[in-house]
Amino acid sequence: MEPMNAQNITVIGLGQMGTALADAFLTAGHRTTVWNRTPEKAAALVARGAVRAAGVAEAVAASELVVVCVLDHAAVHELLDPAVASLRGRVLVNLTTGSPEQARESARWAAEHGIGYLDGAVMTTPPGVGDSANMILYAGGPELLAEHRATLAVLGDPVDLGADAGLASLYDAGLLGLMWSVFGGWLHATALAGADGVAARDFTAVAGRWLKTVSWFMTGYAEQIDAGEYPGADATIDVQVAAIGHLLHAGEARGIDNRLPELHLELMRGAVEAGHGGDSYARIIEAFRK
Repeated sequence: MEPMNAQNITVIGLGQMGTALADAFLTAGHRTTVWNRTPEKAAALVARGAVRAAGVAEAVAASELVVVCVLDHAAVHELLDPAVASLRGRVLVNLTTGSPEQARESARWAAEHGIGYLDGAVMTTPPGVGDSANMILYAGGPELLAEHRATLAVLGDPVDLGADAGLASLYDAGLLGLMWSVFGGWLHATALAGADGVAARDFTAVAGRWLKTVSWFMTGYAEQIDAGEYPGADATIDVQVAAIGHLLHAGEARGIDNRLPELHLELMRGAVEAGHGGDSYARIIEAFRK
């Protein structure tokens, strides 16, 4: 039986992510229309109850809420510009990866044509879509997100970043950079421990607990960054310069590539040479700002 809150939703773009999005809507009982440049990619979804549209304009006309997830910003416009009349009065949720500048341009384009616009970033891989433990970031239309929150929540936990349409893409880029930095540090550390026979699984069990403490430090440092003051009440940069020496020595002794911690040391030494050795590690944000 169709749920009482079932909605007509269109998903344009059926790559791995687009297919996962459409599948989540279907699983939640929504009437889902799909379109893809290669029609065969819709076959499994159609077998589950989706409606395959013959073209983009037909797909758009089928639903009040239109979700697009394609290769890039250019592909969004290539597909939607010819169907702009059909989009008028509807809500477009753009989950295509792009830059903040592209998102803001799309928001302006949507406003000029009477289209409600939400820009979004899916903070998981396709298998994680549909799990409320994973975030979907949204920006550009808080009132639109509030109106459609229950529907979009079937994809993941909706996080509202406010009225600036560029913020979802900006957060996405920054969070991916954070992820790669964490992965790099973890892989370096795991190689270091592994050189002495420690299994990656055993080391990672301890590392996971340590990351919770690191998160606590980040929360405190964020307040320092916003205030522009970096008191070294917990651990100064001077102390951390000494501590990283032990990491570098251990790596050298085990033949581990030390380029990543050497970069950290370079940033720390720069702060010390500038007279900030007594400050907290958060002071190093000033090096990135330059």
